Amino acid sequence: MKVPKEINVYCPRCKKHSLHSVSLYKKGKERALAIGARRHEREKHGYGGQKWPELKRTAKTTKKQLLKLKCKECNYTIYRLGIRLRKLQFEA
Repeated sequence: MKVPKEINVYCPRCKKHSLHSVSLYKKGKERALAIGARRHEREKHGYGGQKWPELKRTAKTTKKQLLKLKCKECNYTIYRLGIRLRKLQFEA
C-alpha cells in the first residue's frame, strides 16, 4: 500500500485541520531490567517453567502497521491504527 508522506488531517491540539508528516511507528528497545521482564524470566525457570510451546512460525504473513502523524504546526503526535499490510511504501 502506498501512503503519502504528508496528509491534511484534524489536529486535536490546534483544533483544526493541518498538515501532518507521516511516518511508521517503531517499537522501542525493551529494558532487560524492567520488573515485568525480570518476573517473566524468573517464571520460565524450573519445572513447568514454559507453560506452552514457543511459537516458531507464525501463521500470519502480514503485520498491522501503525502510522505516526506529527503536526507541522504544533508538533503534536497522533497515531492511526492501520490495517494488515504486506508492504507499506511512502510516496514522495
